[in-house]
Amino acid sequence: MTTLDNRPNTALLVIDVQSGVVGGAHERDAVVANVGTLVDKARTAHVPVVWVQHSDEGLARDSDDWQIVPELAPGDAEPLVEKHYADSFEETTLESVLSGLGVGRLVVAGAQTDECIRSTLHGAIVRGYDATLVSDAHTTEDQSAWGAPPPNMVIAHTNLYWTHHRAPGRTAGTVKTSEVDFGGPS
Repeated sequence: MTTLDNRPNTALLVIDVQSGVVGGAHERDAVVANVGTLVDKARTAHVPVVWVQHSDEGLARDSDDWQIVPELAPGDAEPLVEKHYADSFEETTLESVLSGLGVGRLVVAGAQTDECIRSTLHGAIVRGYDATLVSDAHTTEDQSAWGAPPPNMVIAHTNLYWTHHRAPGRTAGTVKTSEVDFGGPS
C-alpha cells in the first residue's frame, strides 16, 4: 500500500550481484541461483527487473569485478542503474526509472546485506515505497575481522528486523524465493 500516487506496479530490484561484490560472499552460489529464479519469475509475470550496479575507487567501472556475475544477464530492455553510494536511490536514475514504470512496490535481492541492501531498503521506505526483502536471496562477505558478526548472523538479523519493519502507509517484510509470486502474465 505504497504512499506513492499512481504507482500500482511491482518491480524486482537486483542490487550489486557483481563478480567483485559477491565473489567471496556467504553462500554465494545458492544466493545467485535464487536471484536467477526471481528474475525468471519476474520475467514470466511481465514484472520489470531493474538492475543496480555499483562502482567506486575499489570497484572500477568496466572491470571484470564490476560485471554482473556470469550466471545472470540483464535483458536488453531491462533498466540498469549505476550507483556510487550504498543507497541505490542516492544520485542515481533509480527514482525516475521506477516512476516511469509506475512502480510503488519493490522486491529486493542482491548484495551486500549490511551495506547496499540495508541502505536501499531504508531509502525505499523513506521515499514512500513498499519494500519486501527476499530472505534467501541476499548475501554479504565476512566482515568479522573488523568487528561485524559472521555473515550468516548479519543476514539473519537483517531478515529479523525487516520482517517486522513498519512505516505509516507503507509495508515492509520478508519472503523466501519459493514464496515470491509476481502473478502470471496479464
